[in-house]
Amino acid sequence: MHGILNIYKPPQWTSRDVVNRVNRFVRPAKVGHAGTLDPLATGVLICCVGSGTRLIENVQNMPKRYLGQFELGKTSDTEDLEGTITELADAPIVTADQLAAVLPEFVGQIQQRPSSFSALKIDGKRAYDLARQGEAVELAPREVSIYEITLRGFEYPLFEIDVLCGGGTYMRALGRDIGERLDSGAVMTGLTRTAIGEFRLEDALPVEQLSAETVAANLAPLATAVAGMPQITLTPEELNEMRFARGIRPEMESAEVEVAALDEAGRLVAILTKRTDGSWKPAKNFVHTLE
Repeated sequence: MHGILNIYKPPQWTSRDVVNRVNRFVRPAKVGHAGTLDPLATGVLICCVGSGTRLIENVQNMPKRYLGQFELGKTSDTEDLEGTITELADAPIVTADQLAAVLPEFVGQIQQRPSSFSALKIDGKRAYDLARQGEAVELAPREVSIYEITLRGFEYPLFEIDVLCGGGTYMRALGRDIGERLDSGAVMTGLTRTAIGEFRLEDALPVEQLSAETVAANLAPLATAVAGMPQITLTPEELNEMRFARGIRPEMESAEVEVAALDEAGRLVAILTKRTDGSWKPAKNFVHTLE
């Protein structure tokens, strides 16, 4: 069993909880998730099954869309409602126009400091584990991509934004930074991931509907994980070369580092990289899943 499963993660479930539930119905196939959602968050969680686990990074690199709710005038050590909340006595009363005016400053390639309670690792340990043990955690800012921010709702002190962003962007940190820009704190009160690439919330399978039958019916092919990559279609002769992990098409010119190779039926055969001899060889080979 190999493929990509779009699951709706409910509140209070960890991403690991969802993986464990899926695993019940696909054993002995492996399961992994692409892009962690906090217990507070809901929405699209992609589970990669079988050989699909080798494509987790590809899914994580897809654009993501979130609908986030925030409250101004407060701060939190976790930057959401699960931490210690501090109300700012002198917080200004922000208007919708003031909020909308600063949002464009956060669009583009920006520097973002991840939350101290993120899942990033420091010397092999999760930042949130260190923070919960009382250790001072200060993560260095890093570049993230935010493509769009739209103000969807505002009723001070509450606001809601729709965000399209690249992988590695933290919504809690975005709300924190928007609040700081307005000389006000901001904590995240709710978050829904509405899409990862072409995987949409409206198509996500609720965890309570998981069964061997629904998993089989909703398991998308491996090729859906590489929909955003440049692609080539292999000839029958080239497909046979993939069975022996041999190089193909030394004459193919491409500015790309990697290409997805599909068979004539549109199934993923391999992810190819260009080697020094000019040939394209499989960095990840999925030919066994076709047999």
